[in-house]
Formats: sequence, C-alpha cells, structure tokens
Amino acid sequence: MKLKAVTGAAALTALTVIAAGCGADGGTPDADQVSPSAEATAAPTEGLQSFYSQKLDWKDCNGTFECATLEVPLDYSDPTGRTIEVSVIKDPANEKKIGSLAINPGGPGGSGIEYALYNNQSFSSTVRDSYDIVGFDPRGVGQSTPVDCLDDESLDAYVAVDPDPDTPAEEKAYVDTGVEMANGCAAQKDGISAHVSTVEAARDMDVLRAALGEDQLDYFGASYGTQLGSTYAELYPDRVGRFVLDGAIEPGLSVLEANLAQAKGFEVALRSYVENCVDEGSCFLGDSVDEGVERVQKLMADIDAEPLPAGDRELTAGNALYGLITPLYVESYWPYLTDALQAALKGDGSQLMSLSDQYAGRDPEGGYINNTMEANWAVNCLDDSSGLSPEEVRKQVPAFEEAAPTFGAALAWMLNGCAAEKFKATEPEPEIDAEGSNPIVVVGTTRDPATPYAWAEALAKALDNGVLVSRDGDGHTGYMQGNGCVDDAIDAYLVDGKVPDDGLEC
Repeated sequence: MKLKAVTGAAALTALTVIAAGCGADGGTPDADQVSPSAEATAAPTEGLQSFYSQKLDWKDCNGTFECATLEVPLDYSDPTGRTIEVSVIKDPANEKKIGSLAINPGGPGGSGIEYALYNNQSFSSTVRDSYDIVGFDPRGVGQSTPVDCLDDESLDAYVAVDPDPDTPAEEKAYVDTGVEMANGCAAQKDGISAHVSTVEAARDMDVLRAALGEDQLDYFGASYGTQLGSTYAELYPDRVGRFVLDGAIEPGLSVLEANLAQAKGFEVALRSYVENCVDEGSCFLGDSVDEGVERVQKLMADIDAEPLPAGDRELTAGNALYGLITPLYVESYWPYLTDALQAALKGDGSQLMSLSDQYAGRDPEGGYINNTMEANWAVNCLDDSSGLSPEEVRKQVPAFEEAAPTFGAALAWMLNGCAAEKFKATEPEPEIDAEGSNPIVVVGTTRDPATPYAWAEALAKALDNGVLVSRDGDGHTGYMQGNGCVDDAIDAYLVDGKVPDDGLEC
C-alpha cells in the first residue's frame, strides 16, 4: 500500500471517473495505415520478430476513438511461450498528423485508455491537432491482462485499514492486508503477477512503437509514467523521439527515501492548502496555518478513534487518509477538500469517503471500476520488494513523524507494504542515463506533493541529454496546470521539435 498509487496527471482528470471500455464497437480496420519501414519493425532479437512485425487492427470504439490489441510475450526471456494482450486506444489527429504520441498517466496502475479518453483535458489542441494520441493500459492494468488479487470486500478492507496502527491488533490487521494482497496476486493462475515489472512494460512500449510504424517513439509520461519512460529510454536510447517526463520520479531511490520524500511533499501540500484558506479570510480551520493543520490532524485522530458515518458505510482512518490526499494532487480540487472537511467536522464522512473511493477506483454500488490498487501493489512490489518488518518500521516512525507530522506515520508503515511479496522480477531495473538519446524534457513542479521537485532535478541530471523545465506552483505535474509558460514550451517541443532551454523556470 504505497502512496505511489494513483500518481499522474490523469489519475484525477475528473472527480467523476467513467469506466472506459475499449472493446470493438464495430467499424472497419484503419484503411489509411501506412506500412511501417523495415527499420521500424526490426526486433532487437530474432525471437521477438513476430511481435515486432504485427499490425494493429484498429476498430471504431467509444465514439470517435479507435481500439486495437497488441500481442506481447508474457516473459521476454521466453518469447515462444505464453503471450498476453495489451489494450490500445487511439484518438486520431484533428488536422495534419505528424506522428503518434504514446501517453501514460502514472500509477503504477493508471489506465492509459482512460487517459486517452480524457485527452482533451490533458493535452492542448495544438498537440491534439498534430498527433494521434495513443493510450495503452500497461500489462497487468485495466484491460491488459489485469492482475486480480482481491475480491471487492477484501479490497474495501485493504483501503480502510488503519494506516498508522498503534495497538497490536491494529498492527496485525495492517500486516494481514498486505499478506492477503500478496497471496491473492500469487494465486492468480495466468502468471501475470510475476510479469508486471516496469522493465517488461517498457519492452511492450517498443513493440507498440513498431506496431504503430514509428522509427522512434514520441511519448508523454506523467508521474510513474516518467519512470516507465526513463526505463524505455535506457533500454532503447536510439528509439527515443520527442519525450516529455512530467512529475518525475528520481531513478534509483530506495523505498524508504521515496516514502519519506512523499510524506514531506504531502505535508507541504496540506500547508499550502491551509495557507490559501487562511489568506482568503474566515478560514473554517483557524486563523493561522499551524492552527489549521493541527485541526486537520485532530480530525484525523478523532476518525481513527471513532469512524464517522458515511451513508451506509463507516469512514475509517484509512479511508480518511485517501480522502485527504486525493484533492491535494490538483490545486483546482482544493474546494472539494474544503467541502469534505467541513462536512467531516460536522460528523458526516460521506464526502471524504467519496474522495477515497475516487482514489481507489470504487464505484457507488460497491464494485471497482478498475484494478488500480492491485496493479499498483503488484508493479511496485515486483520492481522493489524490500518491505520492512513491523519492528523495522517502528524504528522509522519517529523520523517520519518529525519530517511530516500529518502524513509521516502512515508513509512509514507503507514501508511494510511489500514484505509479503512472492515474486522477483525476471530482469532488474537498469541504471538510468539513456546515453545517446535525443533530448528528453523533464518537468518539475516546486510544491508537487507526490513527486517532489528535487526528483525532477535528479532525473534531468541523470539523463545524458535531460532538459529541465520548472513550474513554480502547487499540485502534481506541470503541463496543462494553468501555466502558459510550461504549456507553450512543451507544445513547441512536441509539435515543432524546439527543445526548451535547460533550466527554464516558469
């Protein structure tokens, strides 16, 4: 249970997320598809040639979109073995097409298909006029051979569990949810849970590039999508086209370092939210930032002691945590947080519960519209299974609480999240420098709660040809967040190939 879950520009594209189907709705294959060049479809090894030579059979779907499936090996070390399907969706360019732009919203566990369906909110008309916007659910996610580790009732318990256990019984309940997730993933008979690493997903992206007929891949990745993108760039530096990595994840971070940085990031975001409330006058939380933050902390402690009614459910400490952090991702969602906190202070937890449900992908009927939480666990833990024991976590809690009084303890306990992992990745994550690639633009936001600005600086520095663009502001990611300087720079790069000045500050 890591807060890396649901990071990404599209994770909160709308507070009412619509489940998106990518099954064919009829229609005919794309008659205008140009045969790709021999160079584009040349496989890195002979055993993969059949995958690299495939053509996507586009069918009309979801109105003006087109859908297809990509076949890839379950295990790249055994390309003649079992295959899986990756679901792909395309929003054709509005005007003169210059290429295909593959996109990923983050997570891990975020759906690239949902991202593409809302691409008019996430990409400028300049970009949409010029590119086929191509979304894909990475392996194990959404419609791409999804991991399925828990039933709905167990997933409810996973989200609701006390994130900061302070009694032996609460600690056991917390640990048990992680064990149940691990056992459920391991029990999935199709073997997908052992093959959802970031490296394998990046290899799928190169098969997708070939199937799109592109000699190089143009790509926009947000949050975890930057890790996926930088991994691709390391594996295939000569295949890197125009790459934008927004809301960057620093390569090589340990889980402990990442969780501590995120705890600090959400603490900064909460204080920014309260400061805005105080500056507007008559803030319902108090007359100062410290007073307001302390009131939020007291509310969370009260919910921990006694859950709030939320319709026919109970808002637990776990639900309240997710409800609190969800609108901190995007500054324009702060009013939703205000409404939810005001209701909770009056004894009604329903609005915080609704925000928690948005985070977890839970629908009002009690089902789940996606497998975000399960895929997030499976990918993160396969990439790095170094979970800490409860005894080791307890030793870390004081430092986390000192750094982030509101979120520190919960982020410390998330260090236990992968302790029960049953698998090891078939291929280790590579060190990142992408030597010899084209310029890769990295976007960082100064008060980003989920991917701290320092991570963008570190990724841009690590890349052989990294270019840093900075947004001074709040919220997660920088592009299409109301900053014209960032938007213009990214648009000019993607559409015209004009590389921004390294160190551009917006």
